[in-house]
Amino acid sequence: MAVFNTQIMNWSEQAEQMIGKAVKGMDRIVDTNQWKVIEAFQKHRVSDYHFAGSTGYAYNDRGREVLEDVYAEVFGSEAALVRPHFASGTHTIATALFGILRPGDELLYITGRPYDTLHKVIGKPGDGKGSLADFGITYQEASLTEDGQVDWEQVASLMNEKTRVIGIQRSRGYDWRSSFTIDHIEEMVRRIREYRQDLIIFVDNCYGEFTETREPTEVGVDIMAGSLIKNPGGGIAETGGYICGKREYVELASYRLTAPGIGGEVGAMLGTTRGIYQGLYMAPTIVGQALKGSIYAAAMFEVAGFNSKPGWSEQRTDLIQAVSFKDEHQLIAFVQGIQRAAAVDSHVVPEPWDMPGYEHPVIMAAGTFIQGGSLELSADAPIREPYIGYMQGGLTFSHVKLGVLMALQTMMERNLL
Repeated sequence: MAVFNTQIMNWSEQAEQMIGKAVKGMDRIVDTNQWKVIEAFQKHRVSDYHFAGSTGYAYNDRGREVLEDVYAEVFGSEAALVRPHFASGTHTIATALFGILRPGDELLYITGRPYDTLHKVIGKPGDGKGSLADFGITYQEASLTEDGQVDWEQVASLMNEKTRVIGIQRSRGYDWRSSFTIDHIEEMVRRIREYRQDLIIFVDNCYGEFTETREPTEVGVDIMAGSLIKNPGGGIAETGGYICGKREYVELASYRLTAPGIGGEVGAMLGTTRGIYQGLYMAPTIVGQALKGSIYAAAMFEVAGFNSKPGWSEQRTDLIQAVSFKDEHQLIAFVQGIQRAAAVDSHVVPEPWDMPGYEHPVIMAAGTFIQGGSLELSADAPIREPYIGYMQGGLTFSHVKLGVLMALQTMMERNLL
């Protein structure tokens, strides 16, 4: 094991003693979700011939069709669209939104400003980039209350006859707030249905899959989307995304992925099928490893004198661990320390840069086997006040632990602790 400062190792010992009960509770969630996935595989009679790739138009690709049946089963939805053709979570979310919204409709986000990369998807009138705004789809957002909850009075005041889709971001994004639990989302669905029954409820489920024993589509959400290089890919799926929900809405999204009238009937899997199946099978356990690491990280940073969110004893509903730093120097050292603990590209020193889709310079630690795979240990942060770093993932608890130790060691070496 690397030689870490004695003070840091004492903090680690203290943190591990604190989190024993919380880590054990995570094992129960893993077991429940693992059996849910296995039962879905069994119900749909997954066999090795389903892992074969397809080419060309890929009509009647049984592996792809059964894969989507399994996803729908696992997430308690009517249908699913699971494809390697989705380039990212943002692409998947955009596909869903373009599928269910029409010119003259309005998208209303009730969980505050969404994640930075979605801002240009929403766009502004006349931007000429092909955004929602360019197609005459308007947008509003309701700010959260001071304690990070939905402001229902503001939601009611913003809702109008054009409102078609209600957007919910489950994860915190780049905000210092708690992520929304499934219980929270279930209550949101109930309240929205009291306003209007015809509204389509959409959830950005990125980072949330398998962190609890229920998913948004199991509590009344109409359609949701996520990335396969996050939780459900299990660290194995090399690319792709998924959309789950009511059949009519998933079908509309499929027309945006391919073309109207074609939808999900085509799409060559090109050798990715087995990895996507196996990734889903592995996902509950790997997500559990990452969550245990997040619990440890929260405890370690608390012992070291930092504020983190969620706290180590709080309920987890996504992968992300936010840590508040006093200045950009601490923040940059934290991210660079995570990179130093990587198995891949540990020699690379991350620096802030103007990353496409982001509004401020961003620094990212990404020593991953799959580029951008945030179920693997990674960290990122916009360089802006307040200086908050966001750590997520970890294919093994041990790697997360070592990453946290190296981050603190890096800060200590630079006299920032």
